[in-house]
Amino acid sequence: MMQDIQKLLDEYLVWLKDKTQIRQVNDWVEITTPYLDRHNDYIQIYARKDNGSYILTDDGYVIGDLEQSGCKLGSPKRQDLLKMTLNGFGIQLASDQRLEVRASNDNFALRKHNLVQAMLAVNDMFYLAMPMVSSLFYEDVVAWLDLSDIRYTPKVKFTGKTGYDHLFDFVIPKSRQQPERIVQTINRPNRDTAQAVAFSWIDTKEVRPADSKAYAFINDAEQSVSTTVIDALQNYDVLPILWSQRNKILEALIA
Repeated sequence: MMQDIQKLLDEYLVWLKDKTQIRQVNDWVEITTPYLDRHNDYIQIYARKDNGSYILTDDGYVIGDLEQSGCKLGSPKRQDLLKMTLNGFGIQLASDQRLEVRASNDNFALRKHNLVQAMLAVNDMFYLAMPMVSSLFYEDVVAWLDLSDIRYTPKVKFTGKTGYDHLFDFVIPKSRQQPERIVQTINRPNRDTAQAVAFSWIDTKEVRPADSKAYAFINDAEQSVSTTVIDALQNYDVLPILWSQRNKILEALIA
């Protein structure tokens, strides 16, 4: 089992390196990553030296794109959720809506990883598939957990075996009946979002208790969920839970 997991991690890091491209844009270096946004475009970030360190930024892309699509983030509740998500990755929100972080030579790779993961998290969390949808999927899950009297800690960050940080939406602590349960929400179920959750869990599981379990709540309210998503999660020991069938897992989470 250890060799299988190590092989998967090695393959993931090779894929990440091979699919990353850079080019000079004036004073900045544009870094094109293999991760896709909701338009199926490759996510890009920008880096430049500044007083002996580096500034990494999305140049305002994520929040600007969401607001142009009609997803406004001005309400206090959404601002609090945005800040909580960014804080989990150590990312700052600049006054001009840029996501930004400073890095040194020693932690450049980690800070780059955190910025990309923050972009994906904000994009996924706040994107509303239909203009008339008034609540966020994350908020729906929070409301259900509270209504079901399930104790949890929101937005917990673990450092994985590779040294990368991974932010999970909820952790339900161990009880006498159940082990630790780590829960992630997937608002846009597709191959990329499923693989992102799967690789986060692969990298994290070896530093958590041996009997810890991972669950993924999948939003199936607005679109059907492909078997590719279900299979990708199951293959990496993440239990997929369709939101329409959430009560089937209630007993395992409430104990």
